[in-house]
Amino acid sequence: MQHEKRGYPNLERLLHTARYVEIDRSCRVVIFSDLHMGDGGRNDEFRHNAGMLRTILESHYLEQGYSLVLNGDVEELLKFDYESIVKAWSDFYDLFLRFRKNGFFWKLYGNHDIRLLDLDDYRLAASLVESLAFQYRGNTLLLYHGHQASAFLNGPCSIFSRALFYILRYLAKPAGIRNYSVSYDSRKRFAIEKSVYEFSNRAKIISIIGHTHRPLFESLSKVDYLDYRIESLCRTYHSTSLKQQALIEKEIFETRKKLDACGRKVFRRSLRSGRYGTVVIPSIFNSGCTIGKRGVTALEIADGMIRLVYWSNGLQGGQPEGERSDRPCELGSSGYYRALLNEDLLDYAFSRIKLLT
Repeated sequence: MQHEKRGYPNLERLLHTARYVEIDRSCRVVIFSDLHMGDGGRNDEFRHNAGMLRTILESHYLEQGYSLVLNGDVEELLKFDYESIVKAWSDFYDLFLRFRKNGFFWKLYGNHDIRLLDLDDYRLAASLVESLAFQYRGNTLLLYHGHQASAFLNGPCSIFSRALFYILRYLAKPAGIRNYSVSYDSRKRFAIEKSVYEFSNRAKIISIIGHTHRPLFESLSKVDYLDYRIESLCRTYHSTSLKQQALIEKEIFETRKKLDACGRKVFRRSLRSGRYGTVVIPSIFNSGCTIGKRGVTALEIADGMIRLVYWSNGLQGGQPEGERSDRPCELGSSGYYRALLNEDLLDYAFSRIKLLT
């Protein structure tokens, strides 16, 4: 695929300066972004889903052997001071660090918590980096917050972003105004995502970002995936045993039911593929955020798969419609439910990147 001759020096820098981490099919990693932890008061957007996040981290991901990556804007330092955040959410810092026993814990910084670099006593300092590069079977998944793709936050206009700190801290916070974010501007969201997409295709990597608060899964649409699955099952049917053929018949029947249901269901554009061109290239993923009114989204890497998942309490108006949404499963008797929105093989994603870029 031909891309316009445009450089992305800031994103290229992130690739060259990233902390490299080897992962394989046995590794389990969960990625959250945009917690925006505040002081625990009425203007703290994190407070709404804090109990849910604490439970799923401790009772699911920690117990299931996952490592943890927090991909930026964990602390809301544009509106709150660090001491008040630690006082309100000290137990979360302890919980984050417990994930090191499962493999690793990394904390990337974003535009709302970049001021952590000025602190001498930051509790997660040993885990703080700007970008991570997961090495998977000779391929690269680059993790960074995503604000680095914004000219407003990194170019000549960055002086205005610094002024934003004072506006939010001394005007917006006392007035109870919600946090300004690129997530409220669809045009800026699209521009950032398009830049990341083009850079990733040129570098032949997968980029995993946050920042826009919009969960992204650039892969086949559900209809294409189900068609492909039926095609694959039909091709292997004749060469298998009678017992295996019975299983294939059952899977084809269930897959056709899902395919038929797609005609009666309209998927949200935010979770669909192919927004930046006619050919689907799965080179950009976004974990969304943890401050959504309806729940929490995250990316999981496990068993050679990458998955976009959604957690809710089942009482917040249902789940967002994903490309391959399944029935939510409750975590024990916690009252919190996990739904799979989309998944695909990492090997398949990298094959498409290699062959189509």
